[in-house]
Amino acid sequence: MKIAFVGKGGSGKTTLSSLFIRHLAAAGAPVVAVDADINQHLGVALGLDEAAAAALPAMGAHLPLIKDYLRGANPRIASADAMIKTTPPGEGSRLLRVGEDNPVFAACARPVRLDGGEVTLMATGPFTESDLGVACYHSKVGAVELCLNHLVDGADEYVVVDMTAGSDSFASGMFTRFDMTFLVAEPTRKGVSVYRQYKEYARDYGVALRVVGNKVQGPDDVEFLREEVGDDLLVTVGQSDWVRAMEKGRSAPFALLAEADRRALGALRKAADGSYRTRDWERYTRQMVHFHLRNAESWGNARTGTDLAAQVDPGFVLHEGLRTGPGQPGAFAPAAAGAGATQHV
Repeated sequence: MKIAFVGKGGSGKTTLSSLFIRHLAAAGAPVVAVDADINQHLGVALGLDEAAAAALPAMGAHLPLIKDYLRGANPRIASADAMIKTTPPGEGSRLLRVGEDNPVFAACARPVRLDGGEVTLMATGPFTESDLGVACYHSKVGAVELCLNHLVDGADEYVVVDMTAGSDSFASGMFTRFDMTFLVAEPTRKGVSVYRQYKEYARDYGVALRVVGNKVQGPDDVEFLREEVGDDLLVTVGQSDWVRAMEKGRSAPFALLAEADRRALGALRKAADGSYRTRDWERYTRQMVHFHLRNAESWGNARTGTDLAAQVDPGFVLHEGLRTGPGQPGAFAPAAAGAGATQHV
């Protein structure tokens, strides 16, 4: 399951995403956590010290390797240099799977040990001084989008992405890459304004969106959120002594998290798992192609000097059962959901 946490800056989305990741890890679920926010805080929220978090490899810095690996033997892509962040997979491309060993994870991912489990952590990398005035942060996030485009995940596997704040998520088609999007909103006018904006932008793309009310202090806050977001409100959480201690560097066992917060995290997982029943790989692939063609026409063709529309494989649909047929490179054959090492399609 691919899950995004979004919200305005300061809403608590990184804190909530880190708690959800811990909740999954404690239950023994395989998890890939991705920090796709311009403010790289997810590693620290997962218990890394500042130095260890800063030492995480930047996905953006490994974009040439990512492109070269994912391109595989796809005959529609002349070279890795011709790939852009929206390039979709096709026959001959390499796919990524949760829990496997591959060069992308080897270069860009690091294990993080949590209470009762371990997660794989990836980060886009910070916006550096050399980027100021000459680079767009979305070029760094493009590495995440390209990986999501080539990711095949199953019902009991989780990819949790802490997204960039506010409506920046809509600067690319990445907002359509998720089975479930949790929007973290405070019980304020500013808090729900991001919800309205997100809801409006996502309306035409079938984005599954639920609201997590954060920093809720009482029934009046709950009533306000319910009036503003209606049935999209999934759960609400208030101040957490466990989180406050963690933010002071005084980590406690995750089992000591308040029962109300544990129930809220359970509701998030139930909602995410429920979205699997409506997963539509054909629509997912179609939206992937849609945003690729838009980016190609807008800037990609000029940037690469290539007609990027030719990269689209019209007969290809990404889905869990793709693998190489025996002795037939590039063939389509059924496989068990979530199975196996890196596959070629």
